[in-house]
Amino acid sequence: MRNKGVCVYPGSFDPVTLGHIDLIERASKLFPELVVAVLNNPDKHNLFTVEKRMEMLQKACSHLPNVKIDSFDGLLVHYMRSIQAEIVLRGLRAVTDFENEFQMAQVNRQIAPEIETLFLMTSPDYAYISSSAVRQVAAFGGDIATLVPQCIIQDVYQAYH
Repeated sequence: MRNKGVCVYPGSFDPVTLGHIDLIERASKLFPELVVAVLNNPDKHNLFTVEKRMEMLQKACSHLPNVKIDSFDGLLVHYMRSIQAEIVLRGLRAVTDFENEFQMAQVNRQIAPEIETLFLMTSPDYAYISSSAVRQVAAFGGDIATLVPQCIIQDVYQAYH
């Protein structure tokens, strides 16, 4: 029996942005349990370790009692099956995100037809924010206060100093 009440929001969250938090807060109102799952991809050179990304997410989501932070490696559909979840949440910032997200959703559907992908548009206030933009601004000492949750600003700056 699958757990229809569990939604998984996967991503690298390197670092978590206000756009991510916007989606997490909104999705936490739609599902009894939301699992924010940090992808451990050894082929990708992340700024933060999986553990640090999970720690920052935990701080940023501490006000949301039905949000659980976890990590996974390998295929998302294998992780989904392991926790018996059926719904994947993917955020869309702009039309340019759609093509890639649509392709991934179709591949996942081919592999695991029991898993549905739900797309949620990012609020316009955060549509321009990406983790890579945060890393670039922080690397040059710019102000990231309007890009990431206040509770992780020092974590991001410390990665560069």
